[in-house]
Amino acid sequence: MSAYAELMAFQRQTEALAQVAGRLGWDQETMMPRGSAEQRAEESGAIQAVLHARRTDPRIGDWLENAEAPNEAGAAQLRHIKRDHERATRVPGDLAEALARLTSRSQGIWAEARAKDDFTSFAPVLDEVLTLKRQEGQALADGGDVYDALLEDYEPETTAAEIAALFDAMRPGLVDLRARCLAHPERPALGGAFGAAEQLKLSRELAEVFGYDLSRGRIDQAVHPFSSGSGDDVRITTRVSEADPFNCLYSTIHEVGHACYEQNIGPQYALTPLGRGVSMGVHESQSRIYENQLGRSRPFCHWLYGRMRDAFGPMNVGEDEFYACVNRLHRGYIRTEADEVQYNLHIMLRFDLERALIAGDVQVSDLEAAWNDRFEADFGYKVDRPSNGVLQDVHWSVGLFGYFPTYALGNVYAGCLHEALQAAVPELEAQLGQGDLREATTWLKASVQQFGGLYAPRDLITQACGKAPGAAPLMGYLDAKFGALYPE
Repeated sequence: MSAYAELMAFQRQTEALAQVAGRLGWDQETMMPRGSAEQRAEESGAIQAVLHARRTDPRIGDWLENAEAPNEAGAAQLRHIKRDHERATRVPGDLAEALARLTSRSQGIWAEARAKDDFTSFAPVLDEVLTLKRQEGQALADGGDVYDALLEDYEPETTAAEIAALFDAMRPGLVDLRARCLAHPERPALGGAFGAAEQLKLSRELAEVFGYDLSRGRIDQAVHPFSSGSGDDVRITTRVSEADPFNCLYSTIHEVGHACYEQNIGPQYALTPLGRGVSMGVHESQSRIYENQLGRSRPFCHWLYGRMRDAFGPMNVGEDEFYACVNRLHRGYIRTEADEVQYNLHIMLRFDLERALIAGDVQVSDLEAAWNDRFEADFGYKVDRPSNGVLQDVHWSVGLFGYFPTYALGNVYAGCLHEALQAAVPELEAQLGQGDLREATTWLKASVQQFGGLYAPRDLITQACGKAPGAAPLMGYLDAKFGALYPE
């Protein structure tokens, strides 16, 4: 075998083991008995130790030195493997194992603290996670910026300074648009009781409408909706509130965007570094365009209104009011339930706080107060309880520092892709009004999803849209949509 063939055979086994590790995380969130947490922490630590040993295997360096890429895809494979190998060799094996064990345990502690609205019971283990993540970041940074080193795991070739500049440019327009919308009386939410079984049945239908292949996936329930896996085993979760069916339905559409990205990557890349989404920003662009530009559009809401009447019976609003309910700008605390205008402000808050945590400018003991103060300054009202504030997101409990800014970056990418999609599919609105997503999702598959990790994130969006990504399409879309919903 050539050096390239030997390397790819070795890498295939590593990728398969990483999928097994991911399945452990999925099971922990959906089906694992509560009393199994400590054992699962040991299992997660053990498999991460095996993965770290493989990723730092000295033979990888030898193979890379001697491998000749057979084509463009092969060159991209080598580029990813080299990057991952260099990063892995900077992190001590015992640190990687300790992080896996700790974050598995921390996740359960977070869930209990959230249920009890008790940040103090979570703070000690969060402090431990933060300490280990700083150590990991310092090892990866090799004298550079620690936060940038952590961000590289989620959005390669992007720096915190670049994201901060983007956010600074977006913030005034978002704040102004929010103020104009909030000058109107707050729109009422959809009223009534919506059975859990009916919601889950409709969410399954929506998943298939948006192209999710349930023969290679499944839908379960979790505290925090997520997508897991790649290739022929991609699973999603949603959650149900009988008073708020949109929580279930739009969480499902959002996670289907992630899942379809993974399912639609070219099968020739399965169990290789190219067989997964290239970055979390690009990943989020798929979930956000599915959920918002497509799923919350006026024509699609026309179709969904009819399906909800079929599922739940007569509702307390007409079709136009229904569209306004789906898109209502409202006071709230929860990021995942935020409207499109305010969502990015939630992300900016988290981005600034986690940078401060990594830098040591904010301590865990002061985090709840820092969150509450920043939230009141940004949104104009006080956080009422920790589960609506610092405890609402799972990310920090599992060590995902550097992840949050990719949500807003994904919104920017989604704005660019939507602009290009409208030009590519002139009949888009008519198709959405019929609940027909086939041409839209086929374009996204052909333009973005099929390539997996073949191209760098910005290059991929540039190629799909015909121009470099920027915030202007997103901001224009938001101004037009919410300006019509809340006219001056």
